[in-house]
Amino acid sequence: MKKRIWLAIAAVVTLGLAGCSEGNSTEQTETLVVGTMPTPHGEILEHVKPLLEEEGINLEIVNFDDYILPNKALADEEVDVNYFQHVPFLNEAIAENDYDFVSAGAVHVEPMGLYSKKIQDIKDLADGATIITSNSIPDWGRILTILQDADLITLKEGVDPETATFEDIDQNPKNLEFNHSIDPALLTSTYNNEEGDLVAINANFAYGIDLNPVKDALLLEGDNSPYGNVLAVRSEDADDARVQKLVEVLHDDEVQDWILEKWDGSVKPVEE
Repeated sequence: MKKRIWLAIAAVVTLGLAGCSEGNSTEQTETLVVGTMPTPHGEILEHVKPLLEEEGINLEIVNFDDYILPNKALADEEVDVNYFQHVPFLNEAIAENDYDFVSAGAVHVEPMGLYSKKIQDIKDLADGATIITSNSIPDWGRILTILQDADLITLKEGVDPETATFEDIDQNPKNLEFNHSIDPALLTSTYNNEEGDLVAINANFAYGIDLNPVKDALLLEGDNSPYGNVLAVRSEDADDARVQKLVEVLHDDEVQDWILEKWDGSVKPVEE
């Protein structure tokens, strides 16, 4: 009888210790919710998820399919961080919506490309050709810079290329026409439907239809692009240890090498 009692007590103690151990493990794990786009951002986050788990951080990834909802979700505290936009886009969103956001650091650049199903070489671009771009004003300057670098247009003297609009075009020797009314997510359909002569497509959407900017674009943004995709947070969370750990992991040399290999060099990591 005494032996049975001692066995019962031992079992209770063992279960109690196990319960304490599980409780402590749970307390040591913190969750970080990141709003993002599926490609390449979401895939990069999936890749680093195990690395963050080793640091006691459970990375929860929420994918969006447009450029508006991730910032709204951040403002509404539905996510802790978002990862999909470059600084000019972030600044525009802050100005328009009075968001109290800051960048926690840049991760990578996705070079903007201009694609065509009608011509194989930019030299064949005809006079009066139509160039279709998105209605995202913060991207206009980078598109105009690409066209200026290709000697297709010039911008007015003194204009900041990052904030340039189509009204800032000075010389347009080929009399190019511009349609900048399309939602960014619809530009791949515009391209597939053979609308326009050149279509400027953000890289994350281009990947969705198996376009590689480096290999398939007729015109491609240069390596000195200032449009690094950043981690955006609410200002109050700028020093959040979870966010800082995510930044650190994304800048790890092995992770950056993996990014370059995964997208054949068309997604370019940045150091900060």
